Amino acid sequence: MPQEAAAPERLHGLPPVVSPGTAVLVLGSFPGVASLRARQYYGHPQNHFWRILQALWPQHPLPGGAHSYALRCQWLLDRGLGVWDVYASCLRQGSLDAAIRDPVVNDFALLRAHCPGLRAIAHNGAESFRHAPAVLHSLQAGGPGHGAAPPIESIKLPSTSPANASWSFERKLAAWADLMARHGML
Repeated sequence: MPQEAAAPERLHGLPPVVSPGTAVLVLGSFPGVASLRARQYYGHPQNHFWRILQALWPQHPLPGGAHSYALRCQWLLDRGLGVWDVYASCLRQGSLDAAIRDPVVNDFALLRAHCPGLRAIAHNGAESFRHAPAVLHSLQAGGPGHGAAPPIESIKLPSTSPANASWSFERKLAAWADLMARHGML
């Protein structure tokens, strides 16, 4: 008798890396297997995320060493950049966005109070960008007593994932540099 494949377990994402100074929020879909294992955003060694940011800010060396992830997160925050994902949890086998099932979307309305100067959402790939209208609606609602929130730009960037081989590093870098330049972050 053939053995049935085990159902995927519910995976839970990472907390947001944001501060009151976050001007641009990089919003991915959901961390890959390597990132979840390491409990770090963009933890796959072939992901271009950290390499792109180092190329954008060469005058600020990317921290390394034993505690490098915590230092890298602070490095992002010091430059006005935050990181989070669209999905809080999902069912998925492997790392591909196409394998995501039964996702639960993060509560973006709560984020607005933590990032009052947020000016842009940089969707890291197509799966994240699919949720752009709902994310903007949640962020711009403001909530009771908060008044109208300033407008927030939403942009689809090429995914930094190694699965996005159709875009060269140089093309990805140019797209990311354009967004950062528009928001005075270069």
